Formats: sequence, structure tokens, C-alpha cells
Amino acid sequence: MGSLQLDDFVAGWVGGATSVIVGYPLDTVKTRLQAGHGYGSTLNCVLTVYRNETAAGFFKGMSFPLVSIAIYNSVVFGVFSNTQRFISQHRYGNSSSSPALIDLALASMAAGAVSVGIGGPVDLVKIRLQMQTQTFLEANLNLKHRVTDISLQTAYRGPVHCVATILRQDGLAGLYRGSSAMILRDVPGYCLYFIPYTFLCGWITPDGCLSPSPFSVWIAGGIAGAISWGTATPMDVVKSRLQADGVYFKKYKGVIDCISQSYHNDGLKVFFRGLTVNAVRGFPMSAAMFLGYELSLKAIRDQAETNP
Repeated sequence: MGSLQLDDFVAGWVGGATSVIVGYPLDTVKTRLQAGHGYGSTLNCVLTVYRNETAAGFFKGMSFPLVSIAIYNSVVFGVFSNTQRFISQHRYGNSSSSPALIDLALASMAAGAVSVGIGGPVDLVKIRLQMQTQTFLEANLNLKHRVTDISLQTAYRGPVHCVATILRQDGLAGLYRGSSAMILRDVPGYCLYFIPYTFLCGWITPDGCLSPSPFSVWIAGGIAGAISWGTATPMDVVKSRLQADGVYFKKYKGVIDCISQSYHNDGLKVFFRGLTVNAVRGFPMSAAMFLGYELSLKAIRDQAETNP
């Protein structure tokens, strides 16, 4: 592959941390809508979380993804950029050559596949922490023995206790629950993330400019995020349900069983829960992600040129 460029990984980490801070409250709403019970609409979900848990409820489990999702995005951007350069070097003899559509697709698919190795456990712990303040009764509507006056129960004391509990109960494989759905979401999802971003940046940037402006990056990144997250919603619902499942007992045997049960119980519309939130949150999160990535990458490379 030539030399592996680490600056993409560092810039991806900065972009990832920025996106978590910007988008986490809406991510909590999205997860509650997809995997929880009793929320009639997005607004109802927001009001219910705020009424029951105050503003802190929107930031449940944020400390863990603030660090880990930054690392996750570091891998995604690093793998994408280095794979793209590798393909360009072997196809055109120049790693800086403008990539074709198929080049971007292959690099995006590689990033999506590799990301699951880190992203699976990260998403699992994040969702378990976001969902644990659902009452036991709400989380398990099919219980035969109903309990009244049940209070909010906390299954995990924090991310470390969550990981330890999952490892104790299900072993290492437990941390990758829902990973099959994540692959089905992320491989096509990253194609609809990086490809629109690349082409939109090129289209918005005036001829003669060597690099896109921060505004071009922000707009292109935001639109790409809205497209990617909007289209990924059906499989994102399945992934969220599989990962939230198992706090008290397991309802789903796998991806197909989750799809079947979800459709049987709630109809086709269940796979579009959180679509609006996904698309809306996808814009600021991805705009912040790409802007943080591009500005950090430029700063790192400018620094390297100044101090060779």
C-alpha cells in the first residue's frame, strides 16, 4: 500500500469527537424510538425523556462514546483514505489521482466492513446505557406477571460495568450482538456517505481551488450524512433492537428473527422509526465530522510542511 498515512486516523479521531458532542442528544432520541416502547412520536419521545430524566437523560452513556466513537471514526476515515490511495496507486500509478466512482465504492465498503470490529461493541454499550432507564415493564411488554408501581431500573452502573456484565453473561461474542445487522447497515451506508460527500465537495468547490472551503465541507458533509443515515434507517432499527435486547432477557435469535418479530408486532412502519431523527441528526453530526476531519488534516499537514 506504500506508506500508511496516520494523519487521516488522527484527523478522523478529532472529527469523531466533534460529531459525538454535536449529535448525541438526538442519537439518544433515535435509539429510544427504535428500541424502546411507549413513544408515539419524536416530539413525544423528547418530552418524555425530559420529563422523566431531565436534560441529563439525553446524555446517558455519553462519556464512553466520546472516547470510543472518536477512535471508531478514526479507523473509518483512516481505512477509507488509505484504501482509496492504495487503489489509485495501483490503478493509475498515482495515489493522488482523482478516484472514480468504483474506487470510492470499494474504499467505502472496506471502511464499513472494518468499522464493525470496533463499532459493534461501542454501539452495543452505548445503546445499553441509553436504554437502561426504560422501566422493566416497558422494556418487556409480554411479561405474564405484571408489576405495578415499578420504578426506573438501572442495569449498569457505567460503561465498564456494562462491558463486564456482558462478558460475564455472554462472553466475547456478546459484545458483537447485532454486528450482522451493523455490517448490512454500514457497508452500503458508507458508500452513501463518502461518495455523495466527495462528489458534492467537487461540485461546490469553484474551479481552480486546490481544496474545498470550510463551508463546502460543512454543506457536503451534512447532506451526505442526511442521505446516509436516512437510507440506513431500516437496518439501523434492526441493529438497535438486537443490541438493546438482552438487558433483562433475549427476545430475538438473530437478524431474520428480529425482522420477522418486528414486522409481525408493529407492521412495516416499524422499520422507519427514527427516520426523521436520523436524517435531521445526520446533517449536523456529519457536517461537524467532516469539518473537524478536514480542518485537522490540513493543520497536521501544514505543521508537517513547516517542521519537516
